[in-house]
Amino acid sequence: MNRLRSLLIALAILLLASTASAQQTNMKVNVPFDFFVGEQVYPAGEYTLRSMAGNDAMIRIDGRSEVRSAMLPSNPCALRQRSEQTKLVFHRFGDSYFLYQAWIAGNRDGRQFSASHTQRQLAQNIHNGDTVVVAARSIK
Repeated sequence: MNRLRSLLIALAILLLASTASAQQTNMKVNVPFDFFVGEQVYPAGEYTLRSMAGNDAMIRIDGRSEVRSAMLPSNPCALRQRSEQTKLVFHRFGDSYFLYQAWIAGNRDGRQFSASHTQRQLAQNIHNGDTVVVAARSIK
């Protein structure tokens, strides 16, 4: 009985470890346009997005020195098939871009960011929004 319990505990730990590592968001991306994260506007440029240790739901975004780092709350999202590339997905309404999702190549699990008040207002007024994908690269 103890042997079975030990085996089940070991399997549970392995399963949790593999799930946790699959949800890590660590990427570098060059965004060619200004974009919103929440109500904050970020200028076009190179950014690093990293999951916080022990809390995959919080993503830290860092850019150039004149851009303040921020902690972004996120929610899990999933694909039926594994993502073929590391990428950020944006929603575009007119000339305004909003960070929507982050995906790491090879994973089915990604991170999704909540729509801001500004984004919801634009979505009501501009009914033909687009989805824009920007390729990124995974980092350690």
